[in-house]
Amino acid sequence: MSSSQGSAAAAAPPVPLWRVAAASCAGTTIEFYDFFIYGTAAALVFPKVFFPALGSTAGTVASFATFAVAFVARPVGAIVFGHFGDRIGRKRTLISTLLLMGIATVLIGLLPEAGTIGVAAPILLVVLRFAQGFAVGGEWAGATLLTAEYAPKHKRGLYGVFPQLGPAIAFALSSGTFLATGLIMGDTDEAFLSYGWRIPFLFSIVLVLVGLYVRMSIEETPAFREAQARARTEARSLEDRGRLPFLEAMRAQPRQVLLSAGALAMLFAFFYMGTAYLTSYGTNPKGAALSRPVVLGIGIGAAVLFGIATVISGMLSDRFGRRNVIRTSCVAGIVWALALFPLLDTGSAAAFAVGLSVTLVIFAISYGPAGSYLPELFTARHRYTGAGLGYNLAGVLGGAIPPLVAPGLAASFGSIAIGVMLSLIGVLSLVCVSALAETRNRALEHELPREAEPTTA
Repeated sequence: MSSSQGSAAAAAPPVPLWRVAAASCAGTTIEFYDFFIYGTAAALVFPKVFFPALGSTAGTVASFATFAVAFVARPVGAIVFGHFGDRIGRKRTLISTLLLMGIATVLIGLLPEAGTIGVAAPILLVVLRFAQGFAVGGEWAGATLLTAEYAPKHKRGLYGVFPQLGPAIAFALSSGTFLATGLIMGDTDEAFLSYGWRIPFLFSIVLVLVGLYVRMSIEETPAFREAQARARTEARSLEDRGRLPFLEAMRAQPRQVLLSAGALAMLFAFFYMGTAYLTSYGTNPKGAALSRPVVLGIGIGAAVLFGIATVISGMLSDRFGRRNVIRTSCVAGIVWALALFPLLDTGSAAAFAVGLSVTLVIFAISYGPAGSYLPELFTARHRYTGAGLGYNLAGVLGGAIPPLVAPGLAASFGSIAIGVMLSLIGVLSLVCVSALAETRNRALEHELPREAEPTTA
């Protein structure tokens, strides 16, 4: 009887895969657009607007410290939104993350500068940045689950790239809106620093409305409906068992949570060093010393290559396996990290374009398969929590720490020290992903995967 009820629960009216793919891609695009415009502003604007008394170097460090706050918030968001995503469903939780991100981003665009309200300005900036990270912490796992739990297993790598395309599109939009704003204003620092930087933040409200419309048009995923139906018929709901999804994930699959965090650390390090720190490095007189329009224009071109590489790597993971593709990215990253900053230090726009593009392509080779790999590692009853927690812990390791310590490393030991740091993170990721199982062609049913079952005495 339980199997028939489970099948009935899963047999809801079919949702076209293109609509699911569009909803996941639209949501991650909007969420990461909001996230990235903060990174761009942290590199170009916030040191002067919110930390003017600290000077250039200390102001940049303080600005990237507020950038890093979001990565601390992301695991918290993964736990909280993962709880609701595993309890009430993927769809309603994703609508909540989208609204929270949109509100926080618009409020940043309206925030008075330090010269107007003093120390309250950077404090409020940190609070709103925490809210952004909290929202993104719950976004990624839910968006990837939408496609992973709908897609056929032999094409899950392909469909899993749609939410992964969001960051590429968002980075292009972020760079493009800052570039357009600067060009319209004549790229004058006074106007740009006064109010021009606020336009991309306020524009976010338009994207949020579009995202809400698309996301509300889809149904809950079949795998979640089946898991809920099975829990009801067997009287084994999370409430009855007295366990929270977070505790369930850490009890049943702690190894997958921790190893997936290490496996994706290089992914985050390369991406946020590329999208945030290199933007600052490219415009810094002590760095590449390029103009803001040149750096932003190069960022748009690099985002296109990054998007293409994401699609190709996701497709290749269906043929060669998720783990093998991610390991290829790690090996390439270990070598490339050591060559990156000597190349950038030549100071030419061409070198900066090559450096940024290759960095993002190496990131994309890992990122494409990640959208299917993490959902496949976890069982349905705590998949939202487990995948989100692993992904966002990786964000702390690779996304928060490297951009924060990079300015100090460069000042003390030269830019090559940053490359050494990135290379070591690549070694960590290679070891961790090699310790995980291959998941290609794994069915996403409710049962716990055999290799993930906890051992008993």
